[in-house]
Amino acid sequence: MNDTNNQATQKLSPFKSLTGEQKKLLNKILSFIKKHINKDYPAIFTIYGDAGTGKSVVLSALFNKIQEANRCHKGVLSNSNNYFLVNHPEILKVYKQIAGSVKTLYKKDYMRPTSFINQMDKKHKTADVVVIDEAHLLLSKPDHYNNFYYNNQLQEIINRAKVVILVFDEYQVLRMKSLWTPARLEKITHKYPHEEYYLQHQFRMTAPDDLVKWFNDFTHGKITKIPQDARKNYDFRIFNDAEEMRQEIVKQDKKHGLARILATSGYPSTLDGGKHYIKEGKFKMPWDQYNYTATPWAEIPTTVNEVGSIYTCQGFDLNYAGVIIGPPISQVPGTMKVQVNLNKITDIEMFKKRADLTDPAEIKTLEKKMVMNALNILFKRGIYGTYIYAHDPLLRATLEKLYSKIKLP
Repeated sequence: MNDTNNQATQKLSPFKSLTGEQKKLLNKILSFIKKHINKDYPAIFTIYGDAGTGKSVVLSALFNKIQEANRCHKGVLSNSNNYFLVNHPEILKVYKQIAGSVKTLYKKDYMRPTSFINQMDKKHKTADVVVIDEAHLLLSKPDHYNNFYYNNQLQEIINRAKVVILVFDEYQVLRMKSLWTPARLEKITHKYPHEEYYLQHQFRMTAPDDLVKWFNDFTHGKITKIPQDARKNYDFRIFNDAEEMRQEIVKQDKKHGLARILATSGYPSTLDGGKHYIKEGKFKMPWDQYNYTATPWAEIPTTVNEVGSIYTCQGFDLNYAGVIIGPPISQVPGTMKVQVNLNKITDIEMFKKRADLTDPAEIKTLEKKMVMNALNILFKRGIYGTYIYAHDPLLRATLEKLYSKIKLP
């Protein structure tokens, strides 16, 4: 593994080789665009897929094809007005870096959704094709802090475009202000001519399928036997000491780069610019600091001395991830079930109230799902290895006991 392979710009490069399925999907979407671009009503194409199924790779290659045809004056896309949107500042940095090195891609083609909406309004323009990465991060309620005063970003983007291509993963919805379910998404997309495609093959992790299933079971609240082949071609480990896990992550970072500690909510954290520490026994490290640079958080060498959150690692690959399951997630005594303790959540941005949600039981269910979604994202960052430490003593002991029963290579 060299530094070039570790760069997110390489992993999201529009020239990254695609699988046969991905090539077919790209051509299918291009045909969809050509069919609908000259109609007087919008059309929507949705790509569904879990974390690591190659959604962003397809979008990157697709947008390059669109802009190539646009700027080389080929066919119906000649001189078209197209944009690539993502509501994640760290991922946006990567796309802008890519644009700086590709002749047909301009940095101004890539922006945050609110910027796009405001720019279209200011210029009294409509876009031809809009590509949306991480559509599950779009705001679905007004957010004055982010200068968004309408009710729903997806609807407002569609109102300003002829064709919209988006990727969506219901298990990466993390905040009430970006609350989405497949039903809520389809209520909007199915008002228009639409097509859908489901990507299912896991590309990011070299983990065995049985281990990926184990992660999924865990984030659905079930503790199951760790598969016997969990360590086959994959470095999966359970730790009963967070400091030992940190030391192993530092070793992997020295060897391979891109090894980081990540944690769920449940530890002190406020947006006051100060350092807030996660402490577990001898382990003590600060949360990730706000990243003012153009380099993604994980690619800054010194961040091996910080703990990453879903806000810095979502959408990114790591080589090795050391995951701390924090206080909000514990084992139900006497069972093999996991529970979510909402009173231990410290991420105040997660659960802002919504006028369209009034049923306390529904709200609680959605909040618990978001906590598990965050853990699901952390579990699926590591390409070559995932290490786990649990804050809850009962859960920690159970995981250690299950781990002791698997075959070690």
